[in-house]
Amino acid sequence: MTTSDIAPAVFLDRDGTIIEDRGHLRSASEVVFFPDSVSALRRLQKHYRLFVVTHQPGIGRGLVSSDEVAKVNEYVVSELLKQGVTISAVYCCPHTRDVGCACIKPNPYFLQKAARDYGIDLAASFVVGDHPHDVVLADNAGATGIFVLTGHGVQHRAELPRWRIVVPGIREAAEWILASDVVRRDN
Repeated sequence: MTTSDIAPAVFLDRDGTIIEDRGHLRSASEVVFFPDSVSALRRLQKHYRLFVVTHQPGIGRGLVSSDEVAKVNEYVVSELLKQGVTISAVYCCPHTRDVGCACIKPNPYFLQKAARDYGIDLAASFVVGDHPHDVVLADNAGATGIFVLTGHGVQHRAELPRWRIVVPGIREAAEWILASDVVRRDN
């Protein structure tokens, strides 16, 4: 892999970031996209590979099956693709926090996997999510974290480390990323 093959990415939390957080989703019929998700992701994919990194502890708790979560993830990816948005991969941690697995946020396991498998430049990449673990995940991977106030964002804002990027939703996160990309390219 050459330097020209290395690309930046945006890693997106699923629930509360691109779709409404409605608990442990069992079927595609429960998925509701935020109104700005498709347009924001279309703009981002012009410059970044897109990934979903989701924590689904309901699997570990027996509240939802891994097959149900996989079908919801497949639906999200297929619906976005119908709207012209390509998700390169979906990474899903099924564990409860007490298990201490390597793949649970804020561990950079999935971002490092994407870097290896897809040639991602993590230093030029972003993580967007509605939980402080998403922002710390970015820190741990050497990326930039953006905290959205959708989903559980407002509820968890006080837990967010100081001096972080906080935006109302996915549209504003995309605007921030694209504006920073322009600045980076101009330097």
